[in-house]
Amino acid sequence: MRQSNTALIDAIRHSAPYVNLHSGRTFVILIGGDTLKDSHISSVISDIAILQSLGIKLVLVFGAKPQIDQALEEANISSKFHRHLRISDDQTFKIIKRICGEIQLDLTAKFSMGISNTPMQGANIGVVSGNFVTAKPIGVVDGVDFCHSGSVRRINKRAIKDELDRGNIVLISPIGVSVTGENFSVNAEDMASRIAIDLKADKFITFSSFPGILDADGNTVPELFIDEAEDYLHKLGDDDFSNTARYLRAAVASCKAGVPRSHLVSHIEDGALIQELFTRDGIGTQIVQESAEQCLQATVNDIPSLMELIRPFEESGALIHRAREQLELEIDHYIIIKRDGMVIGSAALYCYDNKMAELACLVIHPEYRNSNRADILIEKITHEALNRGIEKLFVLTTKTAHFFQERGFEEGAVSDLPFEKASHYNYNRNSKIFIKNIVSKE
Repeated sequence: MRQSNTALIDAIRHSAPYVNLHSGRTFVILIGGDTLKDSHISSVISDIAILQSLGIKLVLVFGAKPQIDQALEEANISSKFHRHLRISDDQTFKIIKRICGEIQLDLTAKFSMGISNTPMQGANIGVVSGNFVTAKPIGVVDGVDFCHSGSVRRINKRAIKDELDRGNIVLISPIGVSVTGENFSVNAEDMASRIAIDLKADKFITFSSFPGILDADGNTVPELFIDEAEDYLHKLGDDDFSNTARYLRAAVASCKAGVPRSHLVSHIEDGALIQELFTRDGIGTQIVQESAEQCLQATVNDIPSLMELIRPFEESGALIHRAREQLELEIDHYIIIKRDGMVIGSAALYCYDNKMAELACLVIHPEYRNSNRADILIEKITHEALNRGIEKLFVLTTKTAHFFQERGFEEGAVSDLPFEKASHYNYNRNSKIFIKNIVSKE
């Protein structure tokens, strides 16, 4: 007998809002040379193909530093650097072009396989490369001629967008063309960041062998604001050119120039990219202009997500049913916590004439219970109540008496409620009443 796969059902339900959120958006993904040479590269390619199949517009920029270093060593050519930038003389640049050409062809072939081990294997995933990046020579710095090493002069945004609109993945190598018909080797991180900025991409994503940025205890930091990321880089020092430092600098530069979010994920952990983008908490580190989670006034646009949040509590009897029409009329009473566009917490404030107000519909999504989000909402509601001249908050609850008692609410009676509320008290529910004085007695 076939059985229901509840884990699969839950996974699809939780990921569906993100599928809708990301569809049609533009992501710029940097695949560094260390990722390309890792044994997990096939899984990374497969996951990127999944993103494309979900309607996400993808620009892929690849790096090739370790591959180039190895090829130069095998050819007995010394790698030369100045200010941590490779000096690309004629011999070196010949190797660079060969390696980048091989990688470009190999990546195109891998994407042509579709999504391996699925019904989409062999699906037609278009990959387009071209002269999308115009480069210029670095020239001579400190008396050192960088020869064929260059930097980005211009991005052909229109051409890239046209290919994305056709449903193609745009694959870009770290070699740019020049207006004089020459080629120049360009730092892959700088190129990817510049493309994300110029395209006004929704996300800039990089891979590393680490699961993101780690704290002092070795735990992944899920989110960093730009200034926090810059502090982290400052502690690493200007001479740190590890993969993590280089990719983080590119991520910060992208966010500072307008890209809403940059993500650092592991290429070693299977499915890290999918988990980072399609789960509420992700798995890597994201650099953000503003937090993915905000506490704010609800609007009518939040009603569908709010209804989804409170429905299980209504069905269990913890909350009374609120029709959509009622929510539309009363939405101004609600304060919510949103994460990635979804409501994960709510509370409502209803004021009465005798300087009392009800704290109602205090709900936190089950996956976010082990946090202080309920206290954040209570604090917001209390602050709003005080601004309106309220002196006492009361709550009616059937299941969370201890929660409110631990926060200074004292048990009351129906007679303690405002007349309007008391006259509509539902004796069948027999809710407990708790009241808190929010004005200092001093």
